Amino acid sequence: KVTPPPPPLMASSTVSAARVQAKPILSATFVEARRRALNLYRAWYREIPRAVETYALDIPVKAARLRLREEFARNSHVKDPRVIDMLVVKGKMELEETHNIWKQKTHVMRYFRESEAPPKKDFLSKFYDGY
Repeated sequence: KVTPPPPPLMASSTVSAARVQAKPILSATFVEARRRALNLYRAWYREIPRAVETYALDIPVKAARLRLREEFARNSHVKDPRVIDMLVVKGKMELEETHNIWKQKTHVMRYFRESEAPPKKDFLSKFYDGY
């Protein structure tokens, strides 16, 4: 006797099954991801004096370290280990590029720009500014 084929799965059930089985990038838990982030912070903290000297930045080391702290504090609300791992990987890439002098001074100075005003949206403001 021939058995009939199993019924096809609905597309939504396949997507939800994939969503449940998302694999971590590097860290399995939040604690492990946090440890990786702290190790990245320490590596950047140690690299800053060398970067300030190598790129001849006209900012003190203390200000650069303060900016580093602000950047990490900006992402402190993230709790998903996969997102933290992604941010850590990007941070390690930036650290490697800075350490190996693959960046120009202008690329490094972008991190130290003062907070920029949001772009103007209304016509008269743009007109007065010369857009």
